[in-house]
Amino acid sequence: MKSAAPRPPSVDSVAAHADALALIERFGRTALLAALRAELDAMRAELARGAAPRDAAALLAACGQSLEKRFAPAPRRVFNLTGTVLHTNLGRAPLPREALEAMAAAAGACDLEFDLARGARGERDDHVLQLIIDLTGAESATVVNNNAAAVLLALNALAARREVPVSRGELIEIGGSFRLPEIMRRAGCKLVEVGTTNRTHLRDYAGAIHTGTGAVMKAHASNYVIAGFTAAVPEPELAALCRERAVPFINDLGAGALLDLSAWGLPREPTVRGALAAGADLVTFSADKLMGGPQAGIIAGRADLIARINKNPLKRALRVDKITLAALGAVLRLHLDPDSLGRRLPSLRLLTRGQDEIRALARRVLPAVAHALAQNAQVAVADCASEIGSGAQPGKLLPSAALVLSPLAARGRGKALERLHAALRALPVPVIGRIAEDSLWLDLRCLEDEAAFAAQWDQLDLPVHAS
Repeated sequence: MKSAAPRPPSVDSVAAHADALALIERFGRTALLAALRAELDAMRAELARGAAPRDAAALLAACGQSLEKRFAPAPRRVFNLTGTVLHTNLGRAPLPREALEAMAAAAGACDLEFDLARGARGERDDHVLQLIIDLTGAESATVVNNNAAAVLLALNALAARREVPVSRGELIEIGGSFRLPEIMRRAGCKLVEVGTTNRTHLRDYAGAIHTGTGAVMKAHASNYVIAGFTAAVPEPELAALCRERAVPFINDLGAGALLDLSAWGLPREPTVRGALAAGADLVTFSADKLMGGPQAGIIAGRADLIARINKNPLKRALRVDKITLAALGAVLRLHLDPDSLGRRLPSLRLLTRGQDEIRALARRVLPAVAHALAQNAQVAVADCASEIGSGAQPGKLLPSAALVLSPLAARGRGKALERLHAALRALPVPVIGRIAEDSLWLDLRCLEDEAAFAAQWDQLDLPVHAS
Protein backbone atom coordinates (compact mmCIF):
# COMPACT_ATOMS: atom_id res chain seq x y z
CA MET A 1 0.00 0.00 0.00
CA LYS A 2 1.25 3.44 -0.96
CA SER A 3 2.05 5.55 2.11
CA ALA A 4 0.22 8.85 2.51
CA ALA A 5 2.11 12.06 1.75
CA PRO A 6 3.37 13.87 4.87
CA ARG A 7 1.15 16.64 6.15
CA PRO A 8 2.37 20.18 6.92
CA PRO A 9 2.33 21.33 10.55
CA SER A 10 -0.55 23.39 11.91
CA VAL A 11 -0.53 27.17 11.93
CA ASP A 12 -0.68 27.26 15.72
CA SER A 13 2.25 24.90 16.19
CA VAL A 14 4.52 26.94 13.91
CA ALA A 15 3.35 30.23 15.46
CA ALA A 16 4.33 28.85 18.85
CA HIS A 17 7.92 28.22 17.71
CA ALA A 18 10.57 30.37 19.37
CA ASP A 19 11.58 31.96 16.04
CA ALA A 20 8.06 33.34 15.64
CA LEU A 21 8.38 35.72 18.59
CA ALA A 22 10.76 38.13 16.84
CA LEU A 23 8.54 38.22 13.74
CA ILE A 24 5.43 38.92 15.83
CA GLU A 25 7.25 41.70 17.65
CA ARG A 26 8.34 43.30 14.40
CA PHE A 27 5.38 42.73 12.06
CA GLY A 28 2.46 41.82 14.32
CA ARG A 29 0.68 38.50 14.86
CA THR A 30 -1.98 39.10 12.19
CA ALA A 31 0.57 39.69 9.45
CA LEU A 32 2.66 36.69 10.53
CA LEU A 33 -0.32 34.33 10.52
CA ALA A 34 -1.32 35.50 7.02
CA ALA A 35 2.21 34.91 5.75
CA LEU A 36 2.38 31.55 7.49
CA ARG A 37 -0.88 30.35 5.91
CA ALA A 38 0.49 31.29 2.49
CA GLU A 39 3.69 29.34 3.16
CA LEU A 40 1.75 26.31 4.37
CA ASP A 41 -0.40 26.39 1.21
CA ALA A 42 2.80 26.44 -0.83
CA MET A 43 4.20 23.57 1.23
CA ARG A 44 1.11 21.42 0.57
CA ALA A 45 1.69 21.84 -3.17
CA GLU A 46 5.36 20.95 -2.68
CA LEU A 47 4.51 17.80 -0.74
CA ALA A 48 2.04 16.74 -3.42
CA ARG A 49 4.90 16.87 -5.89
CA GLY A 50 7.04 14.69 -3.66
CA ALA A 51 9.22 17.39 -2.14
CA ALA A 52 10.65 17.04 1.35
CA PRO A 53 8.73 18.80 4.11
CA ARG A 54 10.02 22.03 5.64
CA ASP A 55 10.33 22.36 9.39
CA ALA A 56 8.97 25.26 11.45
CA ALA A 57 12.24 27.18 11.35
CA ALA A 58 12.38 27.02 7.56
CA LEU A 59 8.75 28.08 7.24
CA LEU A 60 9.30 31.03 9.55
CA ALA A 61 12.44 32.06 7.66
CA ALA A 62 10.38 32.15 4.46
CA CYS A 63 7.70 34.16 6.26
CA GLY A 64 10.35 36.62 7.41
CA GLN A 65 11.49 37.18 3.81
CA SER A 66 7.95 37.75 2.55
CA LEU A 67 7.14 40.09 5.44
CA GLU A 68 10.33 42.07 4.83
CA LYS A 69 9.13 42.75 1.29
CA ARG A 70 5.57 43.53 2.37
CA PHE A 71 6.61 46.00 5.07
CA ALA A 72 9.51 47.60 3.18
CA PRO A 73 9.08 51.39 2.80
CA ALA A 74 7.93 52.49 -0.63
CA PRO A 75 8.74 54.32 -2.80
CA ARG A 76 12.38 53.32 -2.27
CA ARG A 77 15.45 55.48 -2.48
CA VAL A 78 17.58 54.76 -5.56
CA PHE A 79 20.80 56.03 -7.09
CA ASN A 80 19.79 57.85 -10.28
CA LEU A 81 22.77 57.22 -12.57
CA THR A 82 20.78 57.36 -15.80
CA GLY A 83 22.26 60.66 -16.94
CA THR A 84 18.85 62.36 -16.76
CA VAL A 85 18.81 64.73 -13.79
CA LEU A 86 15.06 65.45 -13.62
CA HIS A 87 13.96 61.88 -14.33
CA THR A 88 10.16 61.56 -14.23
CA ASN A 89 10.24 57.84 -13.39
CA LEU A 90 12.74 58.43 -10.58
CA GLY A 91 10.91 61.25 -8.81
CA ARG A 92 12.18 64.29 -10.74
CA ALA A 93 13.78 66.93 -8.51
CA PRO A 94 15.51 65.81 -5.30
CA LEU A 95 14.28 67.99 -2.46
CA PRO A 96 16.57 70.20 -0.36
CA ARG A 97 17.12 69.73 3.36
CA GLU A 98 14.98 72.79 4.09
CA ALA A 99 12.00 71.17 2.35
CA LEU A 100 12.41 67.91 4.28
CA GLU A 101 12.49 69.80 7.58
CA ALA A 102 9.40 71.80 6.62
CA MET A 103 7.55 68.60 5.63
CA ALA A 104 8.35 66.99 8.97
CA ALA A 105 7.23 70.10 10.88
CA ALA A 106 3.89 70.13 9.02
CA ALA A 107 3.25 66.40 9.43
CA GLY A 108 1.26 66.83 12.65
CA ALA A 109 -1.32 69.46 13.51
CA CYS A 110 -0.54 72.71 11.69
CA ASP A 111 -2.22 75.95 10.61
CA LEU A 112 -3.03 74.64 7.12
CA GLU A 113 -6.36 76.48 6.85
CA PHE A 114 -6.31 78.48 10.08
CA ASP A 115 -5.35 82.14 10.37
CA LEU A 116 -3.42 82.38 13.63
CA ALA A 117 -3.64 86.19 13.73
CA ARG A 118 -7.42 86.34 13.35
CA GLY A 119 -8.21 83.03 15.07
CA ALA A 120 -10.45 82.10 12.14
CA ARG A 121 -10.50 79.91 9.05
CA GLY A 122 -7.76 80.69 6.53
CA GLU A 123 -6.76 79.70 2.98
CA ARG A 124 -4.11 77.03 2.44
CA ASP A 125 -2.62 78.78 -0.61
CA ASP A 126 -1.83 81.80 1.59
CA HIS A 127 1.21 79.94 2.96
CA VAL A 128 2.95 80.33 -0.41
CA LEU A 129 0.98 83.09 -2.13
CA GLN A 130 3.19 86.06 -1.29
CA LEU A 131 6.33 84.09 -2.13
CA ILE A 132 4.97 83.32 -5.62
CA ILE A 133 3.96 86.95 -6.10
CA ASP A 134 7.40 88.19 -5.05
CA LEU A 135 9.24 85.74 -7.31
CA THR A 136 7.07 86.12 -10.41
CA GLY A 137 5.53 89.59 -10.32
CA ALA A 138 2.04 88.06 -10.55
CA GLU A 139 -0.98 89.74 -8.94
CA SER A 140 -2.11 86.43 -7.45
CA ALA A 141 -1.62 82.68 -7.73
CA THR A 142 -3.06 79.30 -6.82
CA VAL A 143 -1.53 75.84 -6.36
CA VAL A 144 -2.72 72.42 -7.56
CA ASN A 145 -1.18 68.96 -7.68
CA ASN A 146 0.72 69.21 -10.99
CA ASN A 147 0.95 71.32 -14.13
CA ALA A 148 -1.50 69.15 -16.06
CA ALA A 149 -4.02 69.97 -13.33
CA ALA A 150 -3.11 73.65 -13.59
CA VAL A 151 -3.88 73.66 -17.32
CA LEU A 152 -7.08 71.66 -16.82
CA LEU A 153 -8.35 73.94 -14.06
CA ALA A 154 -7.51 77.20 -15.80
CA LEU A 155 -9.21 76.13 -19.03
CA ASN A 156 -12.27 74.73 -17.26
CA ALA A 157 -12.70 77.87 -15.16
CA LEU A 158 -12.26 80.34 -18.02
CA ALA A 159 -13.26 78.56 -21.22
CA ALA A 160 -15.68 75.71 -20.53
CA ARG A 161 -18.05 75.26 -23.52
CA ARG A 162 -16.06 77.89 -25.41
CA GLU A 163 -13.27 77.88 -28.00
CA VAL A 164 -9.53 78.15 -27.31
CA PRO A 165 -7.17 78.88 -30.24
CA VAL A 166 -3.75 77.17 -30.05
CA SER A 167 -0.98 77.10 -32.65
CA ARG A 168 -0.65 73.74 -34.41
CA GLY A 169 3.05 73.79 -33.60
CA GLU A 170 2.26 73.84 -29.86
CA LEU A 171 -0.08 70.86 -29.54
CA ILE A 172 2.34 69.22 -27.15
CA GLU A 173 2.57 65.73 -25.73
CA ILE A 174 4.75 65.01 -22.71
CA GLY A 175 5.61 61.81 -20.82
CA GLY A 176 2.78 59.77 -19.37
CA SER A 177 0.58 60.46 -22.44
CA PHE A 178 -0.29 64.04 -21.46
CA ARG A 179 -1.63 65.54 -24.69
CA LEU A 180 -2.83 69.11 -24.74
CA PRO A 181 -5.84 68.41 -27.03
CA GLU A 182 -7.05 65.68 -24.65
CA ILE A 183 -6.67 67.90 -21.59
CA MET A 184 -8.65 70.60 -23.39
CA ARG A 185 -11.46 68.17 -24.13
CA ARG A 186 -11.54 67.10 -20.47
CA ALA A 187 -11.64 70.77 -19.49
CA GLY A 188 -14.80 71.15 -21.54
CA CYS A 189 -13.44 73.62 -24.08
CA LYS A 190 -13.07 73.32 -27.84
CA LEU A 191 -9.62 73.39 -29.38
CA VAL A 192 -9.26 75.63 -32.43
CA GLU A 193 -6.01 74.92 -34.28
CA VAL A 194 -4.43 77.96 -35.89
CA GLY A 195 -1.49 78.34 -38.26
CA THR A 196 0.59 75.40 -39.42
CA THR A 197 3.04 73.07 -37.69
CA ASN A 198 6.01 75.30 -38.47
CA ARG A 199 4.53 78.79 -39.03
CA THR A 200 1.83 80.69 -37.16
CA HIS A 201 1.10 84.40 -37.64
CA LEU A 202 -0.83 87.01 -35.67
CA ARG A 203 -3.51 87.06 -38.34
CA ASP A 204 -4.16 83.35 -37.67
CA TYR A 205 -5.08 84.13 -34.07
CA ALA A 206 -7.02 87.26 -35.05
CA GLY A 207 -9.16 85.29 -37.47
CA ALA A 208 -9.95 82.65 -34.83
CA ILE A 209 -11.06 85.01 -32.02
CA HIS A 210 -14.77 85.82 -31.83
CA THR A 211 -17.57 86.06 -29.27
CA GLY A 212 -17.38 82.32 -28.60
CA THR A 213 -13.69 82.41 -27.67
CA GLY A 214 -12.96 81.70 -24.00
CA ALA A 215 -9.19 82.15 -24.01
CA VAL A 216 -6.11 82.03 -26.21
CA MET A 217 -3.43 79.56 -25.18
CA LYS A 218 0.28 79.30 -25.83
CA ALA A 219 2.19 76.13 -24.86
CA HIS A 220 5.96 76.20 -24.46
CA ALA A 221 7.53 73.51 -26.65
CA SER A 222 9.89 72.38 -23.89
CA ASN A 223 10.60 68.83 -25.08
CA TYR A 224 11.01 69.28 -28.84
CA VAL A 225 12.37 71.76 -31.36
CA ILE A 226 10.87 72.92 -34.65
CA ALA A 227 13.67 74.31 -36.78
CA GLY A 228 14.09 75.63 -40.31
CA PHE A 229 11.36 77.63 -42.08
CA THR A 230 9.47 78.68 -38.94
CA ALA A 231 7.51 81.60 -37.57
CA ALA A 232 5.87 82.24 -34.20
CA VAL A 233 4.01 85.26 -32.86
CA PRO A 234 6.00 87.23 -30.25
CA GLU A 235 4.24 87.02 -26.91
CA PRO A 236 3.78 90.81 -26.48
CA GLU A 237 1.97 90.99 -29.84
CA LEU A 238 -0.29 88.06 -28.99
CA ALA A 239 -0.97 89.58 -25.55
CA ALA A 240 -1.89 92.92 -27.15
CA LEU A 241 -4.33 91.19 -29.50
CA CYS A 242 -5.95 89.36 -26.58
CA ARG A 243 -6.31 92.60 -24.61
CA GLU A 244 -7.85 94.31 -27.62
CA ARG A 245 -10.38 91.47 -27.97
CA ALA A 246 -10.92 91.12 -24.18
CA VAL A 247 -9.89 87.46 -24.20
CA PRO A 248 -7.59 85.96 -21.51
CA PHE A 249 -4.13 84.92 -22.71
CA ILE A 250 -2.83 81.73 -21.00
CA ASN A 251 0.83 80.76 -21.34
CA ASP A 252 1.68 77.18 -20.32
CA LEU A 253 5.42 77.23 -19.54
CA GLY A 254 5.58 73.62 -18.35
CA ALA A 255 9.05 73.33 -16.76
CA GLY A 256 8.62 76.68 -15.02
CA ALA A 257 11.95 78.36 -14.33
CA LEU A 258 11.67 81.12 -11.73
CA LEU A 259 15.14 82.50 -12.43
CA ASP A 260 17.28 82.90 -15.55
CA LEU A 261 19.31 79.68 -15.57
CA SER A 262 21.95 81.19 -17.84
CA ALA A 263 23.30 82.90 -14.70
CA TRP A 264 24.54 79.42 -13.70
CA GLY A 265 25.90 78.55 -17.14
CA LEU A 266 22.83 76.51 -18.15
CA PRO A 267 20.77 76.95 -21.32
CA ARG A 268 18.34 79.83 -20.99
CA GLU A 269 14.75 78.85 -20.28
CA PRO A 270 11.72 81.19 -20.36
CA THR A 271 10.92 82.43 -16.86
CA VAL A 272 7.52 82.91 -15.28
CA ARG A 273 8.27 86.58 -14.58
CA GLY A 274 9.29 87.08 -18.20
CA ALA A 275 6.10 85.46 -19.50
CA LEU A 276 3.94 87.67 -17.29
CA ALA A 277 5.93 90.77 -18.24
CA ALA A 278 5.38 89.87 -21.91
CA GLY A 279 1.65 90.15 -21.34
CA ALA A 280 0.31 86.74 -20.34
CA ASP A 281 -2.77 86.99 -18.14
CA LEU A 282 -2.05 83.58 -16.61
CA VAL A 283 1.05 81.39 -16.58
CA THR A 284 0.90 77.70 -15.64
CA PHE A 285 4.04 75.82 -14.62
CA SER A 286 5.48 72.89 -12.65
CA ALA A 287 7.13 73.09 -9.25
CA ASP A 288 9.04 69.80 -9.50
CA LYS A 289 11.04 70.44 -12.65
CA LEU A 290 13.32 73.45 -13.05
CA MET A 291 12.07 74.93 -9.79
CA GLY A 292 13.48 71.91 -7.97
CA GLY A 293 10.50 71.49 -5.65
CA PRO A 294 7.77 68.93 -4.85
CA GLN A 295 5.20 67.80 -7.38
CA ALA A 296 2.79 70.69 -7.81
CA GLY A 297 1.34 72.96 -10.47
CA ILE A 298 1.11 76.72 -10.11
CA ILE A 299 -1.20 79.19 -11.85
CA ALA A 300 0.03 82.76 -11.53
CA GLY A 301 -1.30 86.00 -13.02
CA ARG A 302 -4.26 88.36 -12.87
CA ALA A 303 -6.03 88.48 -9.52
CA ASP A 304 -9.53 88.51 -11.03
CA LEU A 305 -8.84 85.39 -13.08
CA ILE A 306 -7.25 83.58 -10.12
CA ALA A 307 -10.36 84.42 -8.08
CA ARG A 308 -12.56 82.80 -10.75
CA ILE A 309 -10.31 79.73 -10.78
CA ASN A 310 -10.41 79.37 -6.99
CA LYS A 311 -14.23 79.36 -7.07
CA ASN A 312 -14.26 76.43 -9.52
CA PRO A 313 -15.27 73.15 -7.79
CA LEU A 314 -12.33 71.41 -9.48
CA LYS A 315 -9.93 73.48 -7.38
CA ARG A 316 -10.84 71.50 -4.27
CA ALA A 317 -10.39 68.21 -6.12
CA LEU A 318 -6.96 69.26 -7.43
CA ARG A 319 -5.55 71.10 -4.40
CA VAL A 320 -2.33 70.02 -2.65
CA ASP A 321 -1.91 68.76 0.89
CA LYS A 322 -0.04 70.29 3.83
CA ILE A 323 3.15 68.29 3.20
CA THR A 324 3.42 69.52 -0.39
CA LEU A 325 2.70 73.11 0.62
CA ALA A 326 5.38 72.95 3.30
CA ALA A 327 7.98 71.67 0.84
CA LEU A 328 6.92 74.16 -1.83
CA GLY A 329 7.22 77.07 0.58
CA ALA A 330 10.72 76.01 1.59
CA VAL A 331 11.87 75.79 -2.03
CA LEU A 332 10.33 79.15 -2.90
CA ARG A 333 12.13 80.76 0.04
CA LEU A 334 15.43 79.38 -1.25
CA HIS A 335 14.78 81.18 -4.55
CA LEU A 336 14.66 84.50 -2.69
CA ASP A 337 18.45 84.20 -2.30
CA PRO A 338 19.85 83.48 -5.79
CA ASP A 339 23.44 83.86 -4.54
CA SER A 340 23.17 80.68 -2.44
CA LEU A 341 20.68 78.80 -4.60
CA GLY A 342 23.33 76.95 -6.61
CA ARG A 343 24.60 75.09 -3.56
CA ARG A 344 21.36 74.79 -1.53
CA LEU A 345 18.96 73.55 -4.22
CA PRO A 346 19.93 69.95 -5.12
CA SER A 347 18.57 69.98 -8.67
CA LEU A 348 20.48 73.15 -9.55
CA ARG A 349 23.59 71.88 -7.79
CA LEU A 350 23.49 68.67 -9.87
CA LEU A 351 22.76 70.48 -13.13
CA THR A 352 25.74 72.81 -12.66
CA ARG A 353 28.24 70.17 -11.52
CA GLY A 354 31.47 70.37 -13.49
CA GLN A 355 32.75 67.49 -15.59
CA ASP A 356 36.16 67.51 -13.85
CA GLU A 357 34.48 67.05 -10.46
CA ILE A 358 32.36 64.17 -11.77
CA ARG A 359 35.36 62.55 -13.45
CA ALA A 360 37.32 62.68 -10.18
CA LEU A 361 34.36 61.08 -8.37
CA ALA A 362 34.29 58.30 -10.97
CA ARG A 363 37.96 57.53 -10.37
CA ARG A 364 37.40 57.37 -6.59
CA VAL A 365 34.54 54.85 -6.72
CA LEU A 366 36.02 52.81 -9.58
CA PRO A 367 38.05 50.40 -7.36
CA ALA A 368 35.02 49.26 -5.33
CA VAL A 369 32.92 48.65 -8.44
CA ALA A 370 35.73 46.97 -10.37
CA HIS A 371 36.48 44.63 -7.46
CA ALA A 372 32.83 43.57 -7.13
CA LEU A 373 32.53 42.92 -10.88
CA ALA A 374 35.99 41.44 -11.47
CA GLN A 375 34.60 38.10 -12.71
CA ASN A 376 31.72 39.55 -14.68
CA ALA A 377 32.57 42.88 -16.29
CA GLN A 378 35.30 45.33 -17.11
CA VAL A 379 34.84 48.76 -15.54
CA ALA A 380 36.27 51.96 -16.96
CA VAL A 381 35.78 55.70 -16.63
CA ALA A 382 34.53 57.51 -19.73
CA ASP A 383 33.21 60.94 -20.61
CA CYS A 384 29.51 61.18 -21.42
CA ALA A 385 26.69 63.71 -21.62
CA SER A 386 23.79 64.22 -19.19
CA GLU A 387 20.35 65.58 -19.95
CA ILE A 388 18.31 68.03 -17.88
CA GLY A 389 15.18 65.88 -18.29
CA SER A 390 11.42 66.28 -17.73
CA GLY A 391 11.00 67.92 -21.10
CA ALA A 392 13.38 70.79 -20.36
CA GLN A 393 15.84 71.94 -23.03
CA PRO A 394 15.70 69.03 -25.52
CA GLY A 395 19.01 68.49 -27.27
CA LYS A 396 20.97 70.52 -24.70
CA LEU A 397 23.54 68.21 -23.11
CA LEU A 398 25.73 68.63 -20.03
CA PRO A 399 29.32 67.25 -20.12
CA SER A 400 29.64 64.48 -17.54
CA ALA A 401 31.54 61.28 -16.69
CA ALA A 402 30.44 57.70 -16.14
CA LEU A 403 31.53 54.27 -15.06
CA VAL A 404 31.16 52.01 -18.10
CA LEU A 405 30.41 48.36 -17.24
CA SER A 406 31.18 45.98 -20.11
CA PRO A 407 30.28 42.27 -19.57
CA LEU A 408 33.06 39.74 -20.07
CA ALA A 409 30.71 37.17 -21.60
CA ALA A 410 31.70 36.41 -25.16
CA ARG A 411 28.18 35.31 -26.10
CA GLY A 412 24.77 36.54 -25.06
CA ARG A 413 26.00 40.03 -24.30
CA GLY A 414 22.52 41.50 -24.30
CA LYS A 415 21.28 39.05 -21.68
CA ALA A 416 24.47 39.57 -19.66
CA LEU A 417 23.77 43.31 -19.60
CA GLU A 418 20.20 42.72 -18.47
CA ARG A 419 21.39 40.40 -15.67
CA LEU A 420 24.00 42.94 -14.64
CA HIS A 421 21.49 45.79 -14.50
CA ALA A 422 19.02 43.58 -12.60
CA ALA A 423 21.71 42.77 -10.02
CA LEU A 424 22.43 46.48 -9.54
CA ARG A 425 18.72 47.16 -9.07
CA ALA A 426 18.66 44.49 -6.35
CA LEU A 427 21.30 46.26 -4.21
CA PRO A 428 20.17 47.74 -0.85
CA VAL A 429 20.01 51.12 -2.56
CA PRO A 430 19.14 50.17 -6.16
CA VAL A 431 21.47 51.54 -8.84
CA ILE A 432 19.69 52.66 -12.03
CA GLY A 433 21.86 53.21 -15.10
CA ARG A 434 21.29 53.08 -18.84
CA ILE A 435 22.29 50.50 -21.43
CA ALA A 436 24.02 51.90 -24.52
CA GLU A 437 26.79 50.85 -26.87
CA ASP A 438 26.82 47.26 -25.54
CA SER A 439 27.62 48.46 -22.02
CA LEU A 440 25.89 49.61 -18.86
CA TRP A 441 26.63 53.31 -18.26
CA LEU A 442 26.48 54.77 -14.76
CA ASP A 443 26.51 58.55 -15.22
CA LEU A 444 27.69 59.93 -11.88
CA ARG A 445 26.36 63.48 -12.23
CA CYS A 446 23.62 62.78 -9.67
CA LEU A 447 25.74 60.76 -7.24
CA GLU A 448 26.29 62.72 -4.03
CA ASP A 449 26.26 59.99 -1.36
CA GLU A 450 29.59 58.57 -2.45
CA ALA A 451 30.18 56.59 0.76
CA ALA A 452 26.87 54.70 0.62
CA PHE A 453 27.34 53.96 -3.07
CA ALA A 454 30.84 52.53 -2.60
CA ALA A 455 30.01 50.58 0.57
CA GLN A 456 27.23 48.41 -0.84
CA TRP A 457 29.10 46.74 -3.70
CA ASP A 458 30.22 43.84 -1.48
CA GLN A 459 26.52 42.86 -1.33
CA LEU A 460 26.20 42.44 -5.10
CA ASP A 461 24.64 39.06 -5.93
CA LEU A 462 25.76 38.16 -9.43
CA PRO A 463 26.81 34.71 -10.68
CA VAL A 464 30.13 34.41 -12.46
CA HIS A 465 29.69 34.86 -16.22
CA ALA A 466 29.76 31.93 -18.58
CA SER A 467 32.22 32.48 -21.41
